Amino acid sequence: MLNYLDKLKNTDSGNFFLMAGPCAIEGEDIAMRIAEKIITVTDKLQIPYIFKGSYRKANRSKGSSFTGIGDEKALRILERIGREFGVPTVTDIHESGEAAMAAAYVDVLQIPAFLCRQTDLLVAAAETGKVVNVKKGQFLSAGSMKFAVEKVKEAGNNKVILTDRGNTFGYQDLIVDYRGLPEMQSFGVPVVMDCTHSLQQPNQSSGVTGGKPELISTIAKAAIAVGADGLFIETHPDPANAKSDGANMLHLDLLEENLVKLVRLRQAVIS
Repeated sequence: MLNYLDKLKNTDSGNFFLMAGPCAIEGEDIAMRIAEKIITVTDKLQIPYIFKGSYRKANRSKGSSFTGIGDEKALRILERIGREFGVPTVTDIHESGEAAMAAAYVDVLQIPAFLCRQTDLLVAAAETGKVVNVKKGQFLSAGSMKFAVEKVKEAGNNKVILTDRGNTFGYQDLIVDYRGLPEMQSFGVPVVMDCTHSLQQPNQSSGVTGGKPELISTIAKAAIAVGADGLFIETHPDPANAKSDGANMLHLDLLEENLVKLVRLRQAVIS
């Protein structure tokens, strides 16, 4: 599992791996506090951990929504977290020209769900040699993601992860089809369940995406039960005042109790 990430710890524990952190990098102090808290918990539970934070949010409902604190400033914060805590880091990229820039600071490049069919973007990410995490589009079947995997591998990079984040259900909701996880695993890559974005309620008339964070535990338990390799959870110490996607983030204080239950479930599933 992810033997191509040198900084990943606790890989012999038999646990799922975790991508977690704030939706966006809001500042150095809060990012470092979040990272320290999650690392303390994941080390205690022996969960392989990758710190997640978007250096810029390109996909916003309203033009006035928060997009970031500046690309280089945010990327340097991600670099510092990786260096000082000794953990791999992941961030989104949105255009081909961003791949090399972001790759200089992080270990994993993430392709947003809306962009998972963008061939030039996938190839640019692959050509950096970094791990490429492709989020499945809400509008795609699990089976169609084999083409995203092929694009990355044909560009000379076999380090691919696929992440499910639900499927469009009507205009303002998403639903998770857990049959898709083993189907995507059949492509020979690790598969992650995004437990926060799969609970979004997009396209709200207010121009701000809603969510159902009270169901994060439900989504995560089901994913572990069907054999997901990893979980993706956005978390924040004050979701109500987070600058991006606060409506579907897990409160940081609730992370440990949820992970304890998920580790027990994982042990039961693999025993």
